[in-house]
Amino acid sequence: MYRTLLADARFHELLRAFDRDIAAQARAAGCARCGGVLHSARFRRKPRGGPAGLGEDYDQRLSFCCAVDLCRKRTTPPSFRFFGRKIYLGAVVVLVSAMRQGATAARQLSEQFGVSLRTIARWRAWWRRTFVARPFWRQASAAFMPPVDQERLPASLLDRFSGAAAEQLIAVLRLLLPITGGHAVHAA
Repeated sequence: MYRTLLADARFHELLRAFDRDIAAQARAAGCARCGGVLHSARFRRKPRGGPAGLGEDYDQRLSFCCAVDLCRKRTTPPSFRFFGRKIYLGAVVVLVSAMRQGATAARQLSEQFGVSLRTIARWRAWWRRTFVARPFWRQASAAFMPPVDQERLPASLLDRFSGAAAEQLIAVLRLLLPITGGHAVHAA
C-alpha cells in the first residue's frame, strides 16, 4: 500500500499544494528580520525517489529573499516534499525507513526507489539515534501517550495516526515540518 502511494503522482501533487500554501503564508508574513517584502528565490533540488512525470517545477524548493538592500535575509519555509538536506523526497525517507524488510524485500525497495541498502540502513540508524536525540523529538514525543516505540521509528509514528496510508503519511510529514527547512532546522 505504501509503495503504491509513493508511486502516485497525485499524492506528490498534493504535497506540492501544501508546500505552496505554507510558502504563501511565509511570504505574506514578510521578512522576519526587518519586515520587508519577500521576493521569490526558488532554488532547484534534485530529489530522488519520486514517480516519473512530476514536472521540472516539482524539483524547485520554494524560498524567498528580503527585498531590502541591507537585509536580503533568505526565508525558506518548511516543506512536505523535502526533508532538510536529504536528497530523497521526505515521503520516501519516512516510508522506506518504516517498511519491514527481509533481504528480498530490501532489495526490491532498493531497486524500486533507487535507494542503496546502505542508505536505508543509515536512515534507520538516523531515526533511532540522531532523530530521537534532537530537542524537537524530545518535545514532540511528549504528545504521545503511551510513548512511541523509538526502536520502530518511523513505523511506530505512522501507526499513531488514523486513516488511510496517505492520511497517516501526511500527518507524520506535518509533524516533521519544523525540521524540514529554513532556520527551523538549525533550531531543532
